[in-house]
Amino acid sequence: MLHVENLKKQYVGFEGKPGGGVLGVDFDIAEGELFTLLGPSGCGKTTTLRAIAGLETPDTGRIQIGGIEMFNSATGKNVALYDRDIGMVFQSYAIWPHMSVFENAAYPLRVSRGRHHAERDIEKKVMGVLDMVGLGEFAKRPATQLSGGQQQRLALARAFTREPRLLLLDEPLSNLDAQLREQMRVELKRLQQETGVTAVYVTHDQAEALAISDRIAVMNKGKITQIGTPKDIYSRPASEFVANFIGRTNLLHGSLLQDAAAESVARVKTVMGDVLCFFPNALAAGKPVALVVRPEHIGIGKNDGTRAATHADNSLTGKVTREIYLGEIVEYLVAVGGGEILVRTLFGGVAKGDTVTLSFLPQQTIALAQS
Repeated sequence: MLHVENLKKQYVGFEGKPGGGVLGVDFDIAEGELFTLLGPSGCGKTTTLRAIAGLETPDTGRIQIGGIEMFNSATGKNVALYDRDIGMVFQSYAIWPHMSVFENAAYPLRVSRGRHHAERDIEKKVMGVLDMVGLGEFAKRPATQLSGGQQQRLALARAFTREPRLLLLDEPLSNLDAQLREQMRVELKRLQQETGVTAVYVTHDQAEALAISDRIAVMNKGKITQIGTPKDIYSRPASEFVANFIGRTNLLHGSLLQDAAAESVARVKTVMGDVLCFFPNALAAGKPVALVVRPEHIGIGKNDGTRAATHADNSLTGKVTREIYLGEIVEYLVAVGGGEILVRTLFGGVAKGDTVTLSFLPQQTIALAQS
């Protein structure tokens, strides 16, 4: 449904120096997919979205929607925003304050270029969409009398009304409180699946991206660093940046003690002791290595004086320096050798000051060439 090739848009910053932007982005999105551009502020995700929409003119690149070319820097083709058959939902919702809920949702049909919609068709279409987002009973209400969550639903309804081939969403949930944001993630994903619309979603919220996406593109400094499913991105990060940005993690450093083949387990020397790790890619002995271990993948128990490590797992001994009760989980910080390890568990059974044994599997200890 969407093809983006070698997209570049470089802004000029202070004193004529290169600013932010996009520095060569490539990706394809299948029909019906919800694809998320995820990254910190200034990484280029919104610039990418605006270029797809036609709100920004890229310096170079090529964009196709549904097999039809919308932009090509080589030929000079640049289709206008209103002819790209897209819907957009902004962070600010952009609700018309002087219109009712119904008229806000009906607006795209009333101003549609090249196609006249009969009033009865507009009413049927709009009410169907408002019912779908749970706003049917508020159709006659002034839009300004809606809550934040309801305004967000109205913005979605307005986008769905025109049945676009592609839906672009620019941080649409960021203005909502935490609880409502979680509820709206579920609603948004449901609506996208029910309508079957292809969607590109921009956010800096990792939990949001993991919860709603079919695939995620992690961006940093104008480039895509990794594309994959939420599970792949979280469990198999391709770089230290991705590992640190997606969720909480333990990032250890060491040196490889033996040659490691791709998709194999090998031993790494760290200040905390030797650790068996999974290597997605081949690496030669002696190379510096970054180890990624998620806090929830680490078991913790009081040290009973026996060695728990075998050829199949890792075991380290340390002392609990911090304990934080977070309701559904307990978080521990454990001093081990010359460093600290964060552990998250449902039932710890240990307390601050206890000497503990930490255990974790090599397959859940991802080794990356150190950047």
